[in-house]
Amino acid sequence: MKASNAQWKGQLGSQIPNQLGAELDVFEHEIALKQQGKIEDRVFAETRLRRGAYGQRYDNGQRADGKATRTLNYPSTNTKGPGTLWDAPGMQRIKIPFGGLNASRLEMLADLCEEYSDGIAHVTTRQDFQLHYIHIEDTPTIMRRLASVGITTREACGNSVRNVTACPIAGVCREQSFDVTPYARAIAYFMLGHPDAQAFGRKFKIAFSGCKENACGLVRLHDFGAIAVTRKTGGETRRGFELWVGGGLGPVPQQAKLYDEFVPEEEILPVAQAIGRVFAQLGEKKNRNTARLKFLVSKLGIVEFKRLVQAEREILQHDPRWTAYLKDIPTSAELPLKSPALLQIEPVFPHGFERWRATNVYTQLQPGYATVTIALPLGDITASQLRLVADLSRRYVRETIRSTVEQNLVLRWVSEADLPALFTDLERGHLASPVAGTVVDVASCPGTDTCKLGIASSRGLAGELRVRLAEKGAELDESIRGLRIKISGCFNSCGQHHVADLGFYGVSRNKNGYTVPHFQVVLGGEWTNNAGAYGLAIGAVPSKRIPETVDRITGRYVAERAPSETFQAFIKRIGKTECKKMIEEFTAVPRHDEDPSFYSDWGDPREFTLGDIGVGECAGEVIAPIDFELVACEREVFEAQLKLESGDIPQAAAMAYESMLHGALALLRVKHLPVESGADNIVEGFRKHFFDTELFFDPFVRGKFAQDLFKAHENAGQPRTLETTHQLIEEAQLFIEACFSCYARISAAPVMAPA
Repeated sequence: MKASNAQWKGQLGSQIPNQLGAELDVFEHEIALKQQGKIEDRVFAETRLRRGAYGQRYDNGQRADGKATRTLNYPSTNTKGPGTLWDAPGMQRIKIPFGGLNASRLEMLADLCEEYSDGIAHVTTRQDFQLHYIHIEDTPTIMRRLASVGITTREACGNSVRNVTACPIAGVCREQSFDVTPYARAIAYFMLGHPDAQAFGRKFKIAFSGCKENACGLVRLHDFGAIAVTRKTGGETRRGFELWVGGGLGPVPQQAKLYDEFVPEEEILPVAQAIGRVFAQLGEKKNRNTARLKFLVSKLGIVEFKRLVQAEREILQHDPRWTAYLKDIPTSAELPLKSPALLQIEPVFPHGFERWRATNVYTQLQPGYATVTIALPLGDITASQLRLVADLSRRYVRETIRSTVEQNLVLRWVSEADLPALFTDLERGHLASPVAGTVVDVASCPGTDTCKLGIASSRGLAGELRVRLAEKGAELDESIRGLRIKISGCFNSCGQHHVADLGFYGVSRNKNGYTVPHFQVVLGGEWTNNAGAYGLAIGAVPSKRIPETVDRITGRYVAERAPSETFQAFIKRIGKTECKKMIEEFTAVPRHDEDPSFYSDWGDPREFTLGDIGVGECAGEVIAPIDFELVACEREVFEAQLKLESGDIPQAAAMAYESMLHGALALLRVKHLPVESGADNIVEGFRKHFFDTELFFDPFVRGKFAQDLFKAHENAGQPRTLETTHQLIEEAQLFIEACFSCYARISAAPVMAPA
């Protein structure tokens, strides 16, 4: 029988810091009050989110081949009624600052996912762990047990400083300026629960990178991104950070702005605190859609933002924690378990070793040592595999384990001579897939498996692509082996599709009376240079034809690339028009009676349907005018991209804005609403009939995309930069997607003419 919360509390009390124990007691009391109906849903939601407890989607079925999907039918024992958190299990997010793990932490995660979840732990793109199908009543015990091995879930969600990420090879990287681990650890615990970080309008993300060129830290897509740099002053080498602020992905991504080329190491914590104060004071609070730091930086401009931060820094009361950790850095470095030893040339290496070594082994800065990546399919790892990795971390290294933003694990400080034996041990646990850092290692958000915002099955598609690409094996051309594929189930970019070589995000289309899962194809992103560039969507393709789309795009790159030409350079050279032509063949959706597979998603046989609509005995389908009009709007957005590509910023902005106007007009027409010509009349008619009535509102982002139209209308004709035009095109694309969704919702009901 599973121990009760009270039993675990008594057993673990001495192992948990007093303050944390008291906070968990309060959380447990709040759960009890929620069960008694004495706390409002919205109040309790903020409480549980700040403890990392999410609600989750709970409606997936089984694969068509009868095998279970990642979503298992895990029954709820809760008895509260629908409309509350109690009608189904949820998800528990677990913070792992800079991905730092050890054997006891892995073993605790194994126990918890086995006892409270479905036996699978999930590594996220922020180096966190997530456990799904968790009952809210069990979360205090889960949190106490995690706390006993030094792990917290505090502020893993909510309007807070999220998990601080850092290079998983920091300290052993051959290109680094210095090891950023101590700084990432220091800022993570300094900002945790800090009074100046409790009044944010939205989340706040921090990342550290040891160098500029590689992508390990992805600094430029963060609210606060720090790149290690050194500077010589008076013959002395000083450590510091090139600091970037105001980055973020989401529906409309924005690259961070350079705050300072050199922030001395002793200033990195107080500057972070000062930025937190400015964000808390001036950041948006009412409209969550514009509440991230990136919007404040854009609104103020980087010069004014920096002035305000410096003013806050000057009035901060000194905190000894700002620099206390610095004195320990020289003695805090990781130590190996074994002496360095080079890999010996064996008569016969284990079968598959050389291929695995080529992809999963990184030669460290320190001679004789290597870092080994354990590639996890879609970030998933079972309880037994967690225990195996824990055992191996004791056998081969001094428990030096980290999670990565690519949803994998790494073992650091492996003596090179031990690599064959380690490979054999990993292979026994099905953990030796030779795909780390390759095109096969597809990254994905949870999508429709468990996320309430998911539109299409990102995990299902990612799994299918992994299988197909892995089957090609040696047939894969060397030029595409290192490409990154990243998939999000919706426009929010949790799968980081904007910075992938090949990015995809889930959308839907109303075809032949059914809602058909699609993915927008995103090209032009750059993973290297700390997320150096963001891609743009070039068109929507039915989910079932994405594998063919990947083959077409990569095949053309292999056939036509110039010597040493990167994928990004190739895409830029051939241009958006040619890219669009490559996918046009795959955009058509056959009738349901011709191929019903198009009307269900990967891994889920159920149909995305609005109900069967009778088809007459005629030669073709009757197409509503709005179908043509919205497709024309998509074309306008794409043409805006072409103008941007050619450097015609004014025309690109104008076309993006006009596509939004035409989308609004199409919706007004489908409701037979009279509207006079002219942009002002279209916008006001849309505001009256779709925004004020909330008919256009999405269940999750509400009226965000409508507000983008209003903002574009207000700023029409104003001078724009390359960056702001790029953002306007993103907003226009999402507004048209919202028009498609709105039309799908209203098309199921009879269209009534206005009185």
